[in-house]
Amino acid sequence: MRVFVTGASGSIGSAVVPELIAAGHEVLGLVRSDAAAAAVAAGGGTPLRGDLTDLDSLRAGAAQADGVINLAFSNDWSNIEQGIDEEARAVKTLAAALEGSGRPFVHAGLTPMQPGHTTTEEDPDTTNGPVGGRGHTSDAVLNLAAQGIRSSVVRLPRSVHQRGTTYGFCSVLIAAAQETGVSAYVGDGTQRWPAVNLLDAAQLFRIALEDAAPGTVLHAVADEGDTMRSLAETIGSVLAVPVESAPPERFGVIGRVFALDMPSSSALTRERFDWEPTHPRLIDDLAAGDYPALG
Repeated sequence: MRVFVTGASGSIGSAVVPELIAAGHEVLGLVRSDAAAAAVAAGGGTPLRGDLTDLDSLRAGAAQADGVINLAFSNDWSNIEQGIDEEARAVKTLAAALEGSGRPFVHAGLTPMQPGHTTTEEDPDTTNGPVGGRGHTSDAVLNLAAQGIRSSVVRLPRSVHQRGTTYGFCSVLIAAAQETGVSAYVGDGTQRWPAVNLLDAAQLFRIALEDAAPGTVLHAVADEGDTMRSLAETIGSVLAVPVESAPPERFGVIGRVFALDMPSSSALTRERFDWEPTHPRLIDDLAAGDYPALG
């Protein structure tokens, strides 16, 4: 099928696009710059200029496609509320374009956060706290099943990683350690972070596009939860810097999220879709080093 992908040149989109093309799909990728357009074209896709705030470009992309995968998000933690509002408006626009068509709409959500509990696909989205608005948006996507859209949400852990490129939340820990000379964790560091390799996550987005029933939740989780302290210790070992506890404020607004316990499971996704992560775990990618340099 021809698939419209927002965020096609982003950290997740850069893996989802080749995954789709390798499976025989065509990709129309939403891009914001000439460099992003060149990257999508080099990977075999067709670029479409625009972004989440350009609602006409979203309508145009959806109109040309047999299905949509929505990956774009600003990730600007200095203005997270604006990013959440932009995502919500984009979803409404895409939904209006797909209504009654039976076409698939796959949205990138977040695994829920319930401290002390390993969340599953059957747990509700987190709709409070700093990123609670994204949970409301994911709920809205699932509810599109009643409007003739084969909607699904692939919930991502906070650490989507690939050696040498991206580490999700751990990218913040790496950058802070490189800048300050200390590898820090919040509190006692026992809070657990789930993770998934970027390539395993990309495969699950394709599976959801092809096979997920309307209103389905999938969890792209490979590691149910490494402690934040173990992650900081691994980074500290690679960079040869000391490891210590720090208050959440050390990491700005995102520090409030860093303080939370958020383990998650993908057992139901693996059973229902025969999905099995095969790429390196987060700890292994961190231990291998090869971190991007600051600046």
